[in-house]
Amino acid sequence: MSRPGDNGLLVALAFAAFMTCLDNTVVNVALPRIQQDLRLDLSGLEWVAAAYPLTFAALLLTGGRAADVWGRRPTLLTGLALFTGASLLCGLARGGAVLIAWRGVQGIGAALVIPASLAVLMRDLGPRARAAGIATWMSALAAALALGPVFGGLISQHWGWGWIFAINVPFGLLAMAAVARSVPGGRAGAVPMGAVPSEGGGEGADRDGGADRDGGAGGGHRSVRRSAQQFDPAGTVLSCLAAGGCAYGLIEGPHHGFVSPVTLWAFIGSSCALGLFVARQFTACTPMVDLGIFRDRVFSGGVAAQVLWGLGVNGVFLFTALFLQRGLGFTPTKAGLAFTPVALCLIAATPVASLLTRRLGVHRTSAGGLLTVAGGLLLLARVGEGATVLDLLPGLVAIGAGSAVTVPLAASTLDSSSDGSSGVVSGVLSAAREFSGLLGIALVGAVVARHQGQAVRRGADPGAAFLEGYHAGLVLAAVLVGVGALVAGVALRPRAAGPGALRPEG
Repeated sequence: MSRPGDNGLLVALAFAAFMTCLDNTVVNVALPRIQQDLRLDLSGLEWVAAAYPLTFAALLLTGGRAADVWGRRPTLLTGLALFTGASLLCGLARGGAVLIAWRGVQGIGAALVIPASLAVLMRDLGPRARAAGIATWMSALAAALALGPVFGGLISQHWGWGWIFAINVPFGLLAMAAVARSVPGGRAGAVPMGAVPSEGGGEGADRDGGADRDGGAGGGHRSVRRSAQQFDPAGTVLSCLAAGGCAYGLIEGPHHGFVSPVTLWAFIGSSCALGLFVARQFTACTPMVDLGIFRDRVFSGGVAAQVLWGLGVNGVFLFTALFLQRGLGFTPTKAGLAFTPVALCLIAATPVASLLTRRLGVHRTSAGGLLTVAGGLLLLARVGEGATVLDLLPGLVAIGAGSAVTVPLAASTLDSSSDGSSGVVSGVLSAAREFSGLLGIALVGAVVARHQGQAVRRGADPGAAFLEGYHAGLVLAAVLVGVGALVAGVALRPRAAGPGALRPEG
C-alpha cells in the first residue's frame, strides 16, 4: 500500500519535472517573436536559448551536493522559488540582456530542483509508490515535450511571448505548496560522493560536531569551511568557465570571426578551465565527479553517444522553429503543432524499444535508433522553400521514433554503475545531456551563421541565405548523430564471457 503523503509527493515531483522540461521546449517556437520585439541579432537569440541549459548543466552536480548538505526539502523549495521568480521576471523583461540574465537564473533554480526531486523520488516514497513515481516523472517529461512547442506557439501568437515564462508561476507555486506539505525535512543521510572521513574516524567527526555545537567562532569557521569543501566552489567555477567560454566562442565566433582575438581567447580560456577542472577532481577532498567512473567502457561510451545525440538534435529544433516561421511563413501556433509528431512518435515508440533491446541487444538497438535520427535530419535537409507540413512529416517522425529507440542507451549507461556511485553517475549523465543541448545550439548555430553569411556575400536574398545555412546545420547534425550510432554500437556491445567477466551489457 502507498504511505500517507505519497500522493502529495507524486504531485510535487510531477510539477517539478513538467516545469523544468517545459522551459527547454516552450521557448523555441516563440524565438522569432522575441527576436522581433527585442531587436536581437542571431547570436543574441542563441543566448536566449542557451542561457538556461548553460547554468542548468554547469550547476547540476552542485545541486546534487546541495540536496545532501542542506537536505532535499530546503534545496527543492529554494530551487522552485528561484525558478518561479526568475520566470516571472523573464516575462517582464524588455531587453535582451535582461531576458538572458533571468534565463540563467532559471537554470540555477532548475539545477537545484532536478537532483533534489530525484532524491525525493528514491528516498521519500514508499516501495509501492516508487514505481508510480518513476512513471509519473517520465509522463510529466513526455507531456512537457509534447505540449511545450504547442504552448509556446499558441501563447506567443495570441497573448505575447512574455506569457510563455509567466505560465511557470502557477505551476511553481503549486509545486512549492506540495513540497512544503509532503516532503519531509532532514538531509539525504548519505555521505557525499568523494567525502573523506576525518582523521581518527568518529573521533574527528565528534570533535568537529562539538565545535559546531559550542556555537563559537571557531566552530562556525570550521562549519563554513567544511561546507565549502563539500560543495567544491573551485570546481563549480571552473566548470562554469569551461562551458561558458566554449559557448561564447561558438555563438559569437560568426560575428567577431573565429580567428579574432576575442574568440580565440574564449576558446583558450575554456580549454584551460576544463584542464584545471579535471586536475581539481584528482586533488579535491570532495570532488564533484569521481573520474574513475569513466574507466568503464559502457558508461563512457553511453555518455559520449548521449552527448552526440544532444549536439545534433537540440540545435536543430531551435533553427527548425525559425525556418518554419521565417522560411515557410507558419504562424507560431502552426509551427508549434508541426513539432507534435516528434513527441507523439517518441511516446508511441518507447514500448518498442524494450522489445528490440531484448531481441537485438542494447548496442544494436541504440545504434539503430541513432541512425534513424540521423536519417530524419537528412530528410529535413531536403525540405526547401514552399514546403508543407506533409513534407516535414517523414523527417520529424524519424527523429521522434529514433529518439525513442535510444531510450535503453541511458538505462544501460546508468546500470553500468555500482550502487555506491549511482548518484554521481546520474548527475554526470544529466549534466552531459544538458551540456550537449547548450553546445548543440552553439555549434549548429555557428554553422548556420557561417553559411548564411557566405550566401549573403554571394548576393543571395536573406530567406535563401538562411535556408542554405539551415541545411548545412542539418547535415552537420546528422553526421554527429551518425558518429554517436557508431560509438553506441561499439561501446555497448556485450562483454565476452569468461572467468572474471562482468555482467553483459544489454
